[in-house]
Amino acid sequence: MALGQSLRMVLARPHPAAKPFLIGGAAVALLGGALLGGFLFWLGVAFTLFCLYFFRDPERIPPARPGLVLAPADGHVVSVMPAKPPVELGMGEETRWRIAIFLSVLDVHVNRMPADGTVTRIAYHHGKFLSANLDKASDENERNALALRLPDGRDIAVVQIAGLIARRILCDAKVGDAVQAGDRFGIIRFGSRTDIYLPPGVTPMVAVGQTMIGGETVLAELQAR
Repeated sequence: MALGQSLRMVLARPHPAAKPFLIGGAAVALLGGALLGGFLFWLGVAFTLFCLYFFRDPERIPPARPGLVLAPADGHVVSVMPAKPPVELGMGEETRWRIAIFLSVLDVHVNRMPADGTVTRIAYHHGKFLSANLDKASDENERNALALRLPDGRDIAVVQIAGLIARRILCDAKVGDAVQAGDRFGIIRFGSRTDIYLPPGVTPMVAVGQTMIGGETVLAELQAR
C-alpha cells in the first residue's frame, strides 16, 4: 500500500459510533488534566487517539462488475467451510459455504453489505463472548444476523459476531431496506468477527489466511451455481 493510501486510511473520518468515546476521552484530557495533573491528560489524549484510529471509516470503492459477493468486513479469513445458516434467520437446514472473517482491534470495524439486495430479516441472538477466531464462535457467541434477498431471488446471510473484547454490536440496517454492495450497515466495537453464508451452489474464491478489505475484496461470483 502506498504511503498516501496508508495516510488516508489512518486519517479517515470516524464512524458516528465514536462520538461518545471521543467526547469522553477529550473530557478526561481537559478536565482531568487541569484538576489532577499530567497523567490523566496524557491518558485522555491516548484514549482519544486510539478511538480515532479504531473507529476510522475510510471510503471504499466496490468493483464495478455486477454479480459479485464482496467482503462484509476488513480482517483475515479464519474459516471457509460448509455450515447451516443461523436458525433464527429461517433460511432452512441446507448447508452452504460460510466464510468467517476475524477483525483484530487494528482492523477497520465498519461492516458493509456484500451484494445488492433487500434486507428481509434481522435477528439478534444473545450468547457468549468467546475469542472470535474460534470456529464455535459462530454458534455460541453473541451475534446479529441479517438475511439479504438478492435480485435473482436467492439469499445471503451476514452475521456480526461479538468477540472476547467486543461487547457491542451496532446495526443501522432495517428490514425492507434496499441496499447496494459496499453500503455501510453497522459496526462492532473492539475486536470481532463477521461471517457470510453464500447462496447454495456458490463456491468461495478465497482461502484461510487471506486479508480482506470490506466492500472491495471479492469473495465469490453469484453466477457460479
